[in-house]
Amino acid sequence: MLDNISIIIPLGPGEDQHHGLLDDLRALCAAGPEIIPVACDGSSGRGAISSLPGRALQQNCGAAVARRDFLWFLHADSTVTDEVVRALAASVKEAPDSLHYFHLKFAGDGAGWLRLNEWGARFRSDILGLPFGDQGFCLSRENFNRIGGFPEQAAYGEDHLLVWHARQAGIALRPTGVALTTSARKYRTHGWGRLTVKYQLLWIRQAWPEFLRLFRRLFWRLIGRSKRP
Repeated sequence: MLDNISIIIPLGPGEDQHHGLLDDLRALCAAGPEIIPVACDGSSGRGAISSLPGRALQQNCGAAVARRDFLWFLHADSTVTDEVVRALAASVKEAPDSLHYFHLKFAGDGAGWLRLNEWGARFRSDILGLPFGDQGFCLSRENFNRIGGFPEQAAYGEDHLLVWHARQAGIALRPTGVALTTSARKYRTHGWGRLTVKYQLLWIRQAWPEFLRLFRRLFWRLIGRSKRP
C-alpha cells in the first residue's frame, strides 16, 4: 500500500517512544515502505542511521539515503493505524504533487485543554495553510529537493518553514482527511498554558517574513500575467 514511500523518523537523544511506532509500521506495511530512523546521539539501534543533532539535519539525512519516490516524515511519538496508512496512500495517489498532512490529535498522556490545541491546529492547517511537522508531512522526493529540504540554519520551526517554502514554490497542501495521534507529554512536562503561548508566539513571529515573501511572489506573478498580450 505504501510501497513507493520512504518513512523518515528523527530520534531525539535517548528517544524510546519510536519502538512502538516501528512495530506498528512493520505490522501494517509488511511488504511496503522503507523505514529510516535517524538518531543524533551515536545510537544505531533497531536499524537507525546516524546524523548530527538537529531535527532538520536528521530529516535531510534520512531523505538523502531514501530510495523511494515519496518521503513521509513522522515524529517518533506518533501513532500509526490502518486508517492512517490507507488515507495517506489514497491521498498520494490522487494528488502526487501535493504536500500531504494529517489532522492533529493528542494522545491521553498530556495535561490541559488539549482539545483547544487540536481545534487551533485544524484552523491553522486547513484555513491558514500552515500544518506543522507532528501532522506527518508527505511529499515527493522531487518536490522536497526542489524546495531545498528542511532549512538547517533555522533556530526552530524547520517544519513550519518547509511549508512556507512549498507554498512559495506553488506546491499545494492537501489534508488526508484523518487524524494522526501524537504524544502530548510535553504539555504535562512544561505546562499547557506556558507551552501553548510559547508556540503561538514563535510561529507567528516566524510566519510574518515568509508571508511577505509569498505575497511579493504572487504580486509579481500577477503583474507579469497582466502585461501579456
